[in-house]
Amino acid sequence: MSTSQQYDNSRLQILGPAECISMLGSVPLGRLVYTNAGLPAIRLVNFVLDEDTIVFSTGQGDKFHAAERGDVVAFEADDVELERHMGWTVTAIGHLSVATAEESTELRHRLPLHSWLPMDESQLVRLGIESIHGRRLVPWGRRPRSG
Repeated sequence: MSTSQQYDNSRLQILGPAECISMLGSVPLGRLVYTNAGLPAIRLVNFVLDEDTIVFSTGQGDKFHAAERGDVVAFEADDVELERHMGWTVTAIGHLSVATAEESTELRHRLPLHSWLPMDESQLVRLGIESIHGRRLVPWGRRPRSG
């Protein structure tokens, strides 16, 4: 185990930006955290990663309106093995935007996008990652002792 690994106060391993991006790209579902009518809202979305941009499809509802406004949002994805007490979580923050018709056509051909709506009824939304943070839950025996 490398001595350069860093841990937070809970003794979770801190992940660097490149590893966070890699982790995000390894799962198909995440949670979009945004504001709806002045209150926090969290919605599960299926997504794909396009370099440093999260792309997902949505209908004409509240997520789409947040993208039209260019809202600052958070996006969280994770993978946890409950029996082994191992896993990771990554949180990305950035501005939402609606993909143009030309961008949508190109993205739909290039990326393995999936939608819970028929694709012809959905709009593509992009989240440009401006900040990203992650933590890994490692086995107790590999965690540093608190001092």
